[in-house]
Amino acid sequence: MRGRVFVTGFPPGSRSPSTLTPLARRARPDARTHVSGTARHSTAPRVLVAGASLPYREGVDAARPSDRTVLLVAILASFVSFLDGTVVTVALPAIERDVGGGLATQQWVVDAYLVTLGAFILVAGSLSDAFGRIRILRIGLLIFGVSSIAIALAPDPLTLILLRAVQGVGGALLVPSSLALITSHFAGAARSRAIGTWTGATTVATLVGPVVGGLFVDLLSWRWVFVLNVLPIALTLVLLVRGGLRDARVPGARIDIPGAALCTIGLGALVFALIEQPRLGWDSPAVWIAGIGGILGVVGFVLRQRVAPSPLMPLSLFSARNFWAGNLSTFFVYAALSLNGLVVAVYLQQGAGLSATLAGLATLPPTVLMILFSSRVGALAGKLGPRLFMTAGPALMAVGALLLLTVAEDFDYLTQVLPGLLAFGAGLTLTVAPLTSAVLSAVPAERSGIASAVNNAVARVAGLVSVALLGVVVAGDLDLEGFHRAAIVTAALMAAGAVASFAGIRDPRR
Repeated sequence: MRGRVFVTGFPPGSRSPSTLTPLARRARPDARTHVSGTARHSTAPRVLVAGASLPYREGVDAARPSDRTVLLVAILASFVSFLDGTVVTVALPAIERDVGGGLATQQWVVDAYLVTLGAFILVAGSLSDAFGRIRILRIGLLIFGVSSIAIALAPDPLTLILLRAVQGVGGALLVPSSLALITSHFAGAARSRAIGTWTGATTVATLVGPVVGGLFVDLLSWRWVFVLNVLPIALTLVLLVRGGLRDARVPGARIDIPGAALCTIGLGALVFALIEQPRLGWDSPAVWIAGIGGILGVVGFVLRQRVAPSPLMPLSLFSARNFWAGNLSTFFVYAALSLNGLVVAVYLQQGAGLSATLAGLATLPPTVLMILFSSRVGALAGKLGPRLFMTAGPALMAVGALLLLTVAEDFDYLTQVLPGLLAFGAGLTLTVAPLTSAVLSAVPAERSGIASAVNNAVARVAGLVSVALLGVVVAGDLDLEGFHRAAIVTAALMAAGAVASFAGIRDPRR
C-alpha cells in the first residue's frame, strides 16, 4: 500500500496549498517502523489521531456502520478540501480581473483562508474530542459548503476575503475529523488499507484540481470553482445521516480557547501588515501597529502554551532534536513551495498569456513525480535515514527555482519552465516522505497525533507568511522581473531548508 503522499508543488489554498497535507502524518500505520513511503504491519495496536476513539470491534458493535460508508465519508470530506485548494490558485487571475484589487486581492484570497486554517487546525482535534468527531465533521462541512456558495456570489474583494476566512475554519475541521473516522473505525491491516485508499483518493484531488479549475474558469467563471464544492459536501452529509455512524467523545477534553484566539489574531495582524505594506508603506500607522500587534499575539500564543492545561502546541515536543530541526526545515521548504506555487500559476496566465486550463496542466509535473516515486523514496529513507534526502531534496528544488530564471519575454514552456518544474518535482519527491518520517520518529508513538498537527500548522504558517511577503518580494508587480525575484527568494528558502536539515537532522542509530 502506498503511504502518505504530500503534493505541495502548487500549494492548496495554497496547501497549499495548500495538499496531501502533513495531516496524513496523523495516520501513521506503524508506530514502530518509521517509514513514511511504505506501510508495514506492526505490533503497535493503535494509530493515535486527535479526535479518535477506540476501534469498533467485530461481533461487539451490532450497529457498526459499513467499512465502505466510513471510508467514503472520510474520502469525500477530505477530497473537497484538497480540491478547493488546488483550483483556487489557478483561478486567482480571473478573480482579480473580476473583482479588482490587484496583487493584494490575490494574496488575501489565499492568506485569509490560511490564517484561519493554520490557527484552527491545531484546535480541531480538541474540538473532536470534546464534542464528537461526527458532529465536528458535520459543522465543518456546513461551514465549508455555505461559505463556498457565498464566495461564488461575492460582489467585492472585501466580502470575498472575509468569506475565505470563514471557509478556512471549515477546512480546518474537515481533514482531522475525516482521518479520525478512519482510525477509530478500522484496526490493524484494514486500517493501513483504508489509509492507503484515502491517500490515493485525496491525491487524485490534487492532480485533477488545477485542470478542473482551469476548465471551469475558461468555460464558465471563477465563481463556479467554488460551487464545485457543493456536490461532494451534500453527498457526504447524506451519508453521515444515513450511514449509521456513531459519535464518541473523550471525557474531560479541554479546548485552549485563549491559545486559539492569540494564534488567530497574531497571524492575521502580521499578514495584514505584510500584504498591505507595499500599498500603505512602512510609515503607515496601520502597518506598524498591525505588525507589532501580530508579533505580540504570536509571542502571547507561545507563552500561553507554556501554562495551558491542554496546550494546542506542547512546547515539550521541541526538546527532541529531529522534531525541532524537522519543523525548521518544514518552515523553509513550505514557505518556498507556497511562494513558488502561487507565482508560477499566476505568472503563466498574466505574464506568459496561457489560459487557465493550460496553466493548470503546466503545473502538473511535480505532482505526477510525487505520485510515481514517493513510496520508493520513503522505503529508501527508511533504510538509509532521512538526513541525506532532506538535504538533497531542498537543494535540488533550489536548483529548479534558479532554472526558472531562464523565463524570458519570448516565452517557451518546454525550454524555460518545464526543466525547472521537473527538478522541483524531483526534489519534492526526495524531501516529503523522509521529512514526515524524521518528525514523527522523533516523538513517542502516543504523541504522534499532536506532533503531526503541529508540523502541519508549521507548514501552513510558512505558506501564509511567504504569500503575505509576495508583494514585498516582487515590489508590488508580478511582471517578469518580479517573477525572477520570486524565483531567487524561493531558491534561497530551499537552500536554508537544506542547511537546516544537514545541520539539525540526525539519522537513527542502527
